[in-house]
Amino acid sequence: MIYKHYTPDIPQLKIYFSAEKEFSKHNYLVKKVIREAIRATLFSEKFDANAEVSVTLCGADYIRAINMQYREKDTATDVLSFPMYTKEEIEAAKGDEDETVELGDIVLSLPRAEEQAKEIGHSFLHEVAFLTVHSVLHLLGYDHELSPEEEEKQCQRQKAIMEWLVFPDEEGQE
Repeated sequence: MIYKHYTPDIPQLKIYFSAEKEFSKHNYLVKKVIREAIRATLFSEKFDANAEVSVTLCGADYIRAINMQYREKDTATDVLSFPMYTKEEIEAAKGDEDETVELGDIVLSLPRAEEQAKEIGHSFLHEVAFLTVHSVLHLLGYDHELSPEEEEKQCQRQKAIMEWLVFPDEEGQE
């Protein structure tokens, strides 16, 4: 992935990947795109502390169960975000420059991302990046479900961040 308009110069970022099952398709590229989408979002939001994010890659059944357990919605979705802090708490959580802020967890359904990419007409990796940006904004305190104004604000941020990124094709060529 390359960047059109910025060079990410942020403090240390730790990403812990896990998978509910084996996903061999695009494994390296998926992780690369997720990593750079997280970096781009933190950079765009001027997040200036060391950060930690957990990302779980999963299938439809797994995300459906999580969605039911935590949101009481019996449906498979594309991505779920579990922030550690509210927007107001994040500044206090930053502490000194050597501390790491655990932002939270992202659960991403790769099959749903692939379906949506086909429906919308862009690449699978573009959709993975979009869902990651969307989710990281939630970890930073954005919540489009609060009001139409908050939804507009989050959508504008997503669009601006996505405009910075150029995606590799399915074979990894940029």
